Amino acid sequence: MKALRYIIIWMTLFLTYSQGYRILGIFAFQAKSHFVMFEALMKNLANKGHQIDAITSFHLKKPFVNITELVVITPQMKLVNNISYEQMKTLLTVLPVKAIANMGGIEVCEYLGRPEIQKLLRNPPKNPPYDVILIEILGAHCLAIFGHLFNVPVIGISSCTLYPWHNHIIGNPENLAILPNNLLNFNNPMNFWQRTYNFLHTVFNKIYFDHLTKYQDEQIRKYVGPNLPSVRQLEKNISMILVNSYFTLNGIRPLTQAHIEVGGLHIQDDGSELSPELQKCLDENKDGFVYFTFGSMIKIESFPRKILDIFYKSFERISPVNILMKIPNPKELPPGLPKNVHTLPWIPQLKVLQHPNAKAFITHGGLMGTQEAISCGVPMIGVPIFGDQFSNVANYVKKNIAIKLDYENLSQDDMDAALNEILNNSTYRKAARKVAQKFIDRPLKAIDTANYWIEYIVKYGWDALRSPAMDLNWWENDLLDVYTFLLLIIVILIYITIRLIQIFLSTILSNSNINVSPMKKMS
Repeated sequence: MKALRYIIIWMTLFLTYSQGYRILGIFAFQAKSHFVMFEALMKNLANKGHQIDAITSFHLKKPFVNITELVVITPQMKLVNNISYEQMKTLLTVLPVKAIANMGGIEVCEYLGRPEIQKLLRNPPKNPPYDVILIEILGAHCLAIFGHLFNVPVIGISSCTLYPWHNHIIGNPENLAILPNNLLNFNNPMNFWQRTYNFLHTVFNKIYFDHLTKYQDEQIRKYVGPNLPSVRQLEKNISMILVNSYFTLNGIRPLTQAHIEVGGLHIQDDGSELSPELQKCLDENKDGFVYFTFGSMIKIESFPRKILDIFYKSFERISPVNILMKIPNPKELPPGLPKNVHTLPWIPQLKVLQHPNAKAFITHGGLMGTQEAISCGVPMIGVPIFGDQFSNVANYVKKNIAIKLDYENLSQDDMDAALNEILNNSTYRKAARKVAQKFIDRPLKAIDTANYWIEYIVKYGWDALRSPAMDLNWWENDLLDVYTFLLLIIVILIYITIRLIQIFLSTILSNSNINVSPMKKMS
């Protein structure tokens, strides 16, 4: 009987592998929040029977059937729970596009030179071969070279809304009159000056990103081989992008079919549980609690004492409401932490936000965490620090589910007022619940949408969703050649009209002079 059970299990696994696809997922950027989305996607694909080979910067929390960790990269610079306030300020002095192009681009492309990745490039598996490649769409688009070498489609995964330099990859339309790019905190409707700035800012960042990442061409030639496509050519061969956005949250906009909205894909039960101590603590907080974290990178304990003192005093004043603070090194906090503040180095965030006693979320505005809060109907206090966090928080403020604070100019009065407003004004919670309902209400779950379109590309080819705009030059796509032609026709018609009028008037004047001359002679 036992032997029969093993045979059944073996046959089930065999059928699973034979019916599923073989997928290579390359997610090498050292940002834990990004990997949360990628891990959820890989696990779900594995559950569907697909075989996943992964190149990542993070180990899975535990082994998972159908997922093989080919390479787990240890980066030179550790970002998880390791960015101090001063480092953050230094980072912010650099343009976001430069930080992404370097840290999320050129440094990631250097991994192509690693021996284990070189081995995979030279000797890809053949039994079975890969059916599709998944890569992160951020700054290291050099990784699309795997698709070119293995002759399989490449699908991009973006953990945030598309940056200005991403839309052209799939021919996604940009209407800069109504769509501020995600590095700006503008809201619609934009006035004339905002639209002008949005246009110039977007064009500059696209040109600057292309300039900074052109070096990836040399990296491809150095580590992979000569006579290979440039990174710009590789981008054009990306079949589609799964984007962590959804129109009910990010607004209605024109999209090509290759832009697949899967906002909140990571929001699913991963089997994690609250510890008995934390469960008891949250259950006993009858007056509610506020959850506080600045994500997986920033060290709150490294903030200046002036800012931490503001937090301390404001937190103490809202007692008996408690504060649950996720902080890597609680011992590094200065003395004076109020008694109603409870610190932990790691917290199962979604489980905490789902707790009925969760009253508010203090956040830096990262997309993954704020989407979790939104799905749970929890209002927020946003303190944006970097990148798209400013546009995220501005969007939430517009929807009346968040209050924005400026960490550089934070005052005690501002912090007190924000906490009192978010906790005592029921408008925010009502709005948050309404936004949550719209965010969740979909014809298909985000993860199932992602699965469907990945399988669609494998079945019907890399160009199944390719936009015709990809075959046009930018001036053709924007109809500048048509506008120029029509303007030229108008100018010519105006010129001809003016000349005809001049000739007509000249003729009339000439005839008048002829008629006048005989009269003068008679006189």
